[in-house]
Amino acid sequence: MIPVKVKQIAFDLSMNPVLLLVDDDELKVLPIWIGHFEAHAIAVALEGGSAPRPLTHDLLKTLCDEFGGTVTKVVISDVREGTYYAQLHILKKDSPAIVDARPSDAVALALRSVAPIFISEKVADYTLAAEEVFSEERQEELRKILEKAQDAAKKSLH
Repeated sequence: MIPVKVKQIAFDLSMNPVLLLVDDDELKVLPIWIGHFEAHAIAVALEGGSAPRPLTHDLLKTLCDEFGGTVTKVVISDVREGTYYAQLHILKKDSPAIVDARPSDAVALALRSVAPIFISEKVADYTLAAEEVFSEERQEELRKILEKAQDAAKKSLH
């Protein structure tokens, strides 16, 4: 397994959110297209914000805490026909459990639980070189789009 972290939420040309996961050296990037609600949930967690009422991922974290469970890690474990699959690794007392999840939900929960995120070797085959994704021109384009998205996310929190 390869440890990764959330680099940012970007948007493709059709304004669809893309979760960008990078390796520790930030040489490889795994783009995963996600839903708008999940992108918002991840952006809120990245900024350390909170909503006036709990978002779904906040609720899941609270449920884990209340029932004595701990999210120990998230693994983006597989890709089939262009769809990524993830697993939540949860420990309750000495009893481990693995729960299937969408990568976006798993990452949103991992950020709230401060749990590490990994990708499998198979999934690593789908990474891109960071310079392909983060060229100077592309960075400026993404920066403008992200600023608009972050402003919108901040407004929705108030």
